[in-house]
Amino acid sequence: MSSDPTDRARPAVQAGSDGPDGPARGLGRTGAAADEPALHQDLAGRRESADLAPEELTVPVPGGELTLLRWPATDPAAGPDAPTVLAVHGITANALAWSEVARQLAGRATLVAPDLRGRAGSRTVAGPYGLARHADDLAVLAGVLGLGRVRLVGHSMGAWVSALAAVRHPELVDSLVLVDGAVSFPLPPGVSEDDALAAVLGPALARLDMTFESRDAYRAFWQRHPAFAGEWRAALDEYTQRDLVGEEPELRSSCVPEAVHQDGREVLLDKDAATAIHRLTCRAELLWAERGLMNEPQGLYDAARIEHAGLDRERVTATAVPDTNHYTIIGGPDGAARIVRSLVAG
Repeated sequence: MSSDPTDRARPAVQAGSDGPDGPARGLGRTGAAADEPALHQDLAGRRESADLAPEELTVPVPGGELTLLRWPATDPAAGPDAPTVLAVHGITANALAWSEVARQLAGRATLVAPDLRGRAGSRTVAGPYGLARHADDLAVLAGVLGLGRVRLVGHSMGAWVSALAAVRHPELVDSLVLVDGAVSFPLPPGVSEDDALAAVLGPALARLDMTFESRDAYRAFWQRHPAFAGEWRAALDEYTQRDLVGEEPELRSSCVPEAVHQDGREVLLDKDAATAIHRLTCRAELLWAERGLMNEPQGLYDAARIEHAGLDRERVTATAVPDTNHYTIIGGPDGAARIVRSLVAG
């Protein structure tokens, strides 16, 4: 075996070639499926900064091969010592959730984003699932790719995973950005974890039990989501389309329900995950959205809740990101710009 750790990571899709069955099948350079409707092809054709389209790789982990996207550092000013950002998506998301952040990084850092096991290109990676398993997967892929110390960023559930990874694998993390997640509160009396998960995630969870007759139907489902009113753009279209598997008229989300429910229960109840943000040895920044998952005025956090959380303010700074909701804080231009500012500062 070669001594180069990247030899163990294999390209999963090349530009214009066919990938494995599933979300990556038939992907071209912008991630548009070859047989999609003209509307989607037009959106992909108008994608900004197409030269920053990611490379897709697979990395061996226990239980299978994890798919990841990598946007390389291309800015000559970054030089050979350009930092690496390792980005972790939310509970029913996929690696393309980070495309706007990658666009605004503009090659100043390498950005590596996995599809977590049980999602998108990694949906066939076997369980067990859980936040600790995802955290350990990050350490495995970092080792295989030879990433060294990274600037770790996680959104929503990915924030809990990232905080836990920083605790379990402190040698991996140079700095940590937690986006609208990682701070836990007890469930109200009489509320089950399944009810709480359904109440918080809403349509994002409900879609796991649904089938869609076409890609247009799935696009329309997401365009009706209150969080995306007035926010629809090509990158968001590509991100949601990456989630689909199956054939028309029975397309469905790639997310494995067992993985989502196991991970969701741990976000709500796991003590190790809940206390990870209080056990960090690296510096961290928490960025929280003013509005919630359905664009409601009350977000997951507010100033009072952050104060009540008892964070070590010398270790963890907390900052509101104005005029964002749980989704646009990562996928909208203003939210992504704020994340990039923290990542570039390191």
